[in-house]
Amino acid sequence: MNLITLTEWLSERLKQPLPGSAAHEPLRATPAGLIKPKFEHTLPPKPGSVLILLHEDEGKIKFPLTKRPDYLGAHAGQVSLPGGKKEQGEDYIQTALRECEEEMGIRRSEIKVIGRLSEFFVIPSNFTIAPVVAYITSKPEFIPQASEVVKILEGNIEDLIKDDAVQVKEIIAAKMFPMLAPHFLIEGEIVWGATAMMLNELRMIIREM
Repeated sequence: MNLITLTEWLSERLKQPLPGSAAHEPLRATPAGLIKPKFEHTLPPKPGSVLILLHEDEGKIKFPLTKRPDYLGAHAGQVSLPGGKKEQGEDYIQTALRECEEEMGIRRSEIKVIGRLSEFFVIPSNFTIAPVVAYITSKPEFIPQASEVVKILEGNIEDLIKDDAVQVKEIIAAKMFPMLAPHFLIEGEIVWGATAMMLNELRMIIREM
């Protein structure tokens, strides 16, 4: 598999029906103790998007993720795809490209959009996320945004689609909730929750090739 073959195939496949919840639910974390998170939202979900940016590096197809800093919040310290809240006047593609440029320093003019995966509701933060799939023809030079990104990791598509790629481990979410979390292990970091659920949809699709 190379980048051209994959992106050409994905450009057609993403126009067809997507796995959606069939890919998301197997990766959903579940409470593992007596203390269970409880989320009640009085406002409608905020719209946002994330970017799965494919590129080739030494014959491997990779995609970047960011590790967030520790702070008081539902997603502190987690590994995420670049993305965020949609600003007024933007569509989901413009949001994903802007956020990637801000968080990683990759100019949006260099990114070629392939399509999108299924919309996904992130319960803890009350966001509805549109995952955008795109690629860049050269190896990107990452410039992490100091205030939001501790480090940039790179996932490998070959590792993502392996039969044993999904692992399960008990973690502590938000520093207080024990959760049994299906996850991917990327550069030694546990990638779980919404990010893992969205990546699993891409994984299921690519495994159709």
